[in-house]
Formats: sequence, structure tokens, C-alpha cells
Amino acid sequence: MGILVLVFFVAGLAALIVGAEILVRGSTRLAFAVGVSPLVIGLTVVAWGTGSPELAVGVGAALNGQPDLTIGNVIGSNIANVLLVLGLAAAVAPLRVSDRLVRIDVPIMIAVSIITWLLALDGTLGRFDGILLFSGIVVYTVMSIRMSRKSRSVILEEYADALDLAVPYHRKLAYCGYIAVGLGLLTLGARWLVDGASQIAQVLGVSELIIGLTIVAIGTSLPEVATSAVASYRGERDIAVGNVVGSNIFNILAVLGATAIIAPGGIQVSPSAMGLDIPVMIAVAVACMPIFYSGKLIDRWEGFLFLWSYVGYLAYLVFKATSHGNAEGFNSVMVLFALPLVAVTLVVITARALWDRRARLRKSEQTEGE
Repeated sequence: MGILVLVFFVAGLAALIVGAEILVRGSTRLAFAVGVSPLVIGLTVVAWGTGSPELAVGVGAALNGQPDLTIGNVIGSNIANVLLVLGLAAAVAPLRVSDRLVRIDVPIMIAVSIITWLLALDGTLGRFDGILLFSGIVVYTVMSIRMSRKSRSVILEEYADALDLAVPYHRKLAYCGYIAVGLGLLTLGARWLVDGASQIAQVLGVSELIIGLTIVAIGTSLPEVATSAVASYRGERDIAVGNVVGSNIFNILAVLGATAIIAPGGIQVSPSAMGLDIPVMIAVAVACMPIFYSGKLIDRWEGFLFLWSYVGYLAYLVFKATSHGNAEGFNSVMVLFALPLVAVTLVVITARALWDRRARLRKSEQTEGE
């Protein structure tokens, strides 16, 4: 039975990855065929595509009566997207950050993270909360498309080589077919993954929240890892960063929203998630702002900072799962993880930005003096 569970778990994970790859490929080609910028593709099409595993897992877990797996999957995926996915992408190559991300999308990511925590203060994300969240993803997607249309002439000029507006009708239908196949694999893989994760949790005596925060979160974030790393390597930095930010917004608004609407009685949010995991999710979202703002560049060392932070977070979760007696005491210690992450990031990045700005001013004054 144990081997069969592992087989289904691995098969579900593989189906998720392959399904997401097919979905993203078809969606991206279709988007390029209708003239959409890479950043908007990353924030919407690719984010929806790579976020589909989280949505499939979340809905499947909710229908199976596994709320901890649902909330753990979303929170864990958002933490992994910033610390693991963005960290790996920046480690591959420094990432340029557009003004739009700093002005609009990252603040939205921070805001929806905080709103989730506020809505869950009563211990439940109910149907009304779900409708509110899901309405947010509709508004955000429409806003992104409208902003893209306003700058269409600039996009057509800047990405003339990539865009293919003369794609014949039958090829667009083929891209839609890719999307349908990808969604089918995602649905099947999600069911196998949820069932396998539940069985593994029972065998190991580990809570479904921990399984959702680690194994399932990393597994469903693998499409984002592959997409952002490859996009970074190929020089498509807008897609690499937009994928992460868009996926996090999608996970909260679409995944939690849809799951809260569908799940009987809504999603029960455990005190552990409220006291630790959601604050960590908020902290890593806030940490993006100074890094993105400073020089509009994510350097390699900042990527490694994110990676090491994720290693520390995972180490704590593993320790917590295996040390039941002192878990409450270590909760207090781990809550401090969020504060140092934000504090160190703010201090180091702000100091570097101020230093660079003063250096530019001195150089400008010297040039004018000559």
C-alpha cells in the first residue's frame, strides 16, 4: 500500500508538471498571437497557467474535506514562489524589474496577503470571503488587459520580433487544444497528488498543514520554478518576475477564493497558520518591495538571500513536525523569522540604494564642475 501511495503521488506530481508545461506553452503562444506584452503574459497568462496546479489541488482538497492541505498549499506556494522560485531565477541571472511591478503589482500582492489574514481572523474563510477574493482576481485580470491595450502600440514596436499577429485560425485552435489538454492533466494530477499527500501524512503522522506547506507547495510550485528559471536564462526577465508576482496574486484571490466558495462550510484556518505561516507569507511579500525598488534590479546575492531564507523556513517546518513537545516554544522563535527577513532586507537594500544615489549625485556634481 505504501508503494502504491508513492506511485500515485509521484504520478500526480508528474501530471501536474507536464500539464502546466503544456498549458503555459499553449497560453503563451496564443497570447503572443494576439499581441500581449511579456510582462502581462507573465502576470496573467503564465501566472494563471502555473497557478492552475494550486487551484486544482485546492479545489480537490476542499471537496475531500482537507482544509489544512488547501490553506497550506496556497501559503506554502506563495512563500516558495518568492524565496525559492525568484531566488533561483535571480541566481541564474540578475533580474530587471519593471516600473509597473513596483508601482502596481507588488503593492497588490502585499495588500491581498494582508487582506487574507484579516478575513481569516475569525478562523474561517467563508463563502462571502471567497466571493470577495475571487472578485478580486477578475478585477485584476481585466485591469491588466486594459492597461496592456492602452500601451499596445508600444508593445507592437518593442516586441515586433516575438509577436506573430498573422497566426492562422487553425493554429490558434491548436493552442486552445494545448490549453485543454493541460487542464485535463492538471485535474487528474491534482486528484492523485491530494490523495497521495493525505495518505503520506497519515503514514508519517505529520499534519496535512505541514504536508501542504512543504511537499505539495514545492510540487505545485515546480512549474513556476521551471518557467522563471528558463525565462531568466533566455533573457525574458519580465516573464520570470511577472510569473512569480502574478502567481502569488492568483493563488490568494483565485485559489483561496474558489476553494472557499466551493468547500462546504468554507476553509477552516488553523491557529498555527494564523500565528506563523500567513505572517511569513506577508513578510516575504513585503520584502519584495525594497528589493524590487532599489535599482529596479534583483542581484544574484539577493537571490541567494531568498534561497537561504527558504532553507531556514523549511528546516523549521521539519523540526516542528518531528519535535512535538517543544513545538509551541519554537513557534515563538520562528515568528521572529519574518521580522529579521524584512528588517535585514530593508536595511541592506535601503542602505545600498542611498549609497548608490549619493555616488551618482557626487559624480554628477563633479561632471558639472568640470
